[in-house]
Amino acid sequence: MNSEFTIAVHSLVLLAHLPDHMATSEEIAANVSTHSARIRKVMGFLRKAGYVSTKEGIGGGFILSCKPEEVTLGEIYRLTCQGTLKPSWCSGDESKPCMISSKMDRLMGKVFNDAEKQMENYFEGHTIGSMLEQIRAFECPKSNTESLS
Repeated sequence: MNSEFTIAVHSLVLLAHLPDHMATSEEIAANVSTHSARIRKVMGFLRKAGYVSTKEGIGGGFILSCKPEEVTLGEIYRLTCQGTLKPSWCSGDESKPCMISSKMDRLMGKVFNDAEKQMENYFEGHTIGSMLEQIRAFECPKSNTESLS
């Protein structure tokens, strides 16, 4: 999994919290605690998929263009990082005569594929709206209850 999933979910939850606010990449980046260039990259994926709208220039930024309660984390996972759970390198070598070495890559591929399916199913049970509700339900110190904008 990569950080783009977390950045996307965080950004969408923030925009759901501020439904009438056009948020700049700098504002979102400050809230996510990352660089605005990373935000723009992820928001580009979200814009192309129809989750956010953009306005360029003065007063521009990003605004939610979907219903938070209808967007699942499974959708966002598939958009940002599906297939990244399996490491790019696995042990073993198919050309070796050893039963373990020659089959390990195939077996681990299946294990990671099955794990990813289970994780996606879990993510389908959570929406951007439900994430915002859970955050609002947390008991926070007074200094953290101020507006996110």
